[in-house]
Amino acid sequence: MPATLPRISLRGASLPKISWPRPTVPRVSLGAIRLAVIWSITTGTLFLCYLHVARSAAVTSDGASNALQAWDMLHGNLLLHGWQLSDVSFYTTELPQYLLIERFIRLGPDVVHVAAALTYTLLILLAVLLAKARTSGREAIAACLLAAGIMAAPQVGNGVYVLLGSPDHVGSAVPVLVTFLLLDRAPRRWYTAASAGVILCLALIADGIALYTGVLPVVIVCGVRVYRGLTGGRPRARRWRTVAFELALAAAAIGAAWLSGLVLAAVRSGGGFTVWPVPAALAAPADLPHYLVITGRGLLLLFGANFFSHNAGFVAFLAAAHLIGLGLAAWAICAVIRRFGSADLAVQLLAVGAVVVLAAFAFGARANDLLSARDITAVLPFGAALAGRLLAPRLARAKLLPAMGLLLACYLVSLGRIVALPAAPGANAPLATWLAEHHLAYGLAGYWNANITTLDTGGQVVLRSVLADDGRITGDYWEVKSGWYDPKRSDANFIVLVPGPPGFKRYPTVGSVRATFGQPRQIYFLGEYTIVVYDKNLLADLVPGAPLPPRTPQNGPPAIPLPGPG
Repeated sequence: MPATLPRISLRGASLPKISWPRPTVPRVSLGAIRLAVIWSITTGTLFLCYLHVARSAAVTSDGASNALQAWDMLHGNLLLHGWQLSDVSFYTTELPQYLLIERFIRLGPDVVHVAAALTYTLLILLAVLLAKARTSGREAIAACLLAAGIMAAPQVGNGVYVLLGSPDHVGSAVPVLVTFLLLDRAPRRWYTAASAGVILCLALIADGIALYTGVLPVVIVCGVRVYRGLTGGRPRARRWRTVAFELALAAAAIGAAWLSGLVLAAVRSGGGFTVWPVPAALAAPADLPHYLVITGRGLLLLFGANFFSHNAGFVAFLAAAHLIGLGLAAWAICAVIRRFGSADLAVQLLAVGAVVVLAAFAFGARANDLLSARDITAVLPFGAALAGRLLAPRLARAKLLPAMGLLLACYLVSLGRIVALPAAPGANAPLATWLAEHHLAYGLAGYWNANITTLDTGGQVVLRSVLADDGRITGDYWEVKSGWYDPKRSDANFIVLVPGPPGFKRYPTVGSVRATFGQPRQIYFLGEYTIVVYDKNLLADLVPGAPLPPRTPQNGPPAIPLPGPG
């Protein structure tokens, strides 16, 4: 028989109590909630203000081209197959931003306005965070307000166009500022250097100007810090350990430049977009005085202090008040250069970045006119961040904060004047309406009338950009897609003519149109527009366009002179 187990009675026995640890829920302090609410309200307010500011400037074909590229990406053409872009791709900066915006709002000019407002708001927030550094309390508030105040009010007219118009180098400063903020807040570890290199690589893929605003400053600053570290009084073994982070960071920046070139080449070889290279030419000695003047006036424009062409009065006073902001930024940069060895890494990067950008612009060959200040827009957030970070404590000790508060009030008045401006009407709105009413849906035009009309109508009326070459019409090569000119895919039966922009001799004319397409069926006149209609597909007579050799700034689409001061 199997053995029987003894019975165990638990009656009256006391079992030991097991105490399970209670799950700990992280508590969010009231101060953290209050801080998050303040930042959220500030961000939303800034965005709404700059959305109104952006809408005060009409969208041009530059912004329209980027909106159409993002629209193509949204519909599956992620590598932009067949696209010939400008000298800047914006592929990893503004184009993803446009794509997300177009995912939620319809294709139209407001895509450009919303993106510009988001970009400028982000620039101010990044400059404020760099200005704040690790301070708190009143010192942090003073630093943040000083940095934000310097950037608060773009100047009416050309200033708004350069800073909140079409995508340009101003948005390319965002990843650079993110890199500097990372290096300012993250620990000195290899993964911090690697992360900085990745961000700089993405910035370079989008815009080669990141070489001057980000890569070169990192390499220069790290070189100086390595030299000072190796020539110090420490033992040799410790010297190398103290500069290991700088060496890794410099290597990451150089690697970013190399890797970005490989990525662009791979995209191009895979049938994706192509970017037109810009030669890094130096200024001729005879042109240097003009370029220096443009550099100075460009700084005035960026900081809202371009009081030229103003009549003496309140508006000129507000513009002149912005000279103080420019002066504070210049003071901060000079202070860093004077005591460069004792400055921290982020401060050194901001100062060197501003100096490198200004030197490259003044001694290069791109300072043609005031709108060329788009190449030095990074100086504005760099200078504002430095002024807030370095000068706010000095101004507080000198008991000048009330005066700075009065200055900030003047800047807010300037911002209020721009916010109150009405939205600018579409420059080609009458043309778009007329073409839609006459059932002319696909045609040709010069660059500044083509993509913007397509964007204004949400693609209901399509105009493709063309050029005049030796008296004949050709396709364009700037911000276009090759498939647009395929006669098997599309049928273009009209061309829109307007007087060409000053200094640009490749705009279509009546003579070049007749020489290329022959006698038209009908010619219409609408204000400055001449609409020439044919009974055939004009695309069959087009040949691909190309820049004139050697390429000069006059071969690309010229900048539009905008109304307004400066």
